[in-house]
Amino acid sequence: MRNKTRMLVEAGLLIAVAQILSYIVVWHMPQGRSVTAGSMIPIILFAIRWGVGPGILAGAVYGILQFILGPKYSFHIISLLFDYPIAFAGLGLAGLNRKNYFTISVGIFLGILVRYLSHVISGAVVFYEYAGTQNPWVYSLVYNSSYLIPELVICVVVIGLIYGLLKPYLLNQVEMQ
Repeated sequence: MRNKTRMLVEAGLLIAVAQILSYIVVWHMPQGRSVTAGSMIPIILFAIRWGVGPGILAGAVYGILQFILGPKYSFHIISLLFDYPIAFAGLGLAGLNRKNYFTISVGIFLGILVRYLSHVISGAVVFYEYAGTQNPWVYSLVYNSSYLIPELVICVVVIGLIYGLLKPYLLNQVEMQ
């Protein structure tokens, strides 16, 4: 019971830190997306520490919070689902394999890839008018990669820098539940 309480408290705190970091914008895109100061890192750290299931749940909650507290560009059902809870739930995949920094980096890549694909679907289906004469799928692929590739680099580099310090705290939580 104590570990479940700890997990819930950590989820709440890290979701709050992620939300705060999302307000620190490094680069702002024309249609609303941005590169942030590592806003996905707290959710990724939570997933690494507690595993995929809790990581997916924390990511989905963070996605809902992003919708509630952030600017709204569409209320289309595809956008509501694929730009928020589904996209950020994918970050939970960072907890797939926690053996070492390399396997964690692969998990981070997979989590951000799910977020990317989710935004691409929403972009092509809902925001196709921004593509002009270009194929909406190509436009969405290029547009979403323009901010998620830098976000991926930020996450992998920052987690690489702090991994050695946090390693004792990140591992073995799933087994302790």
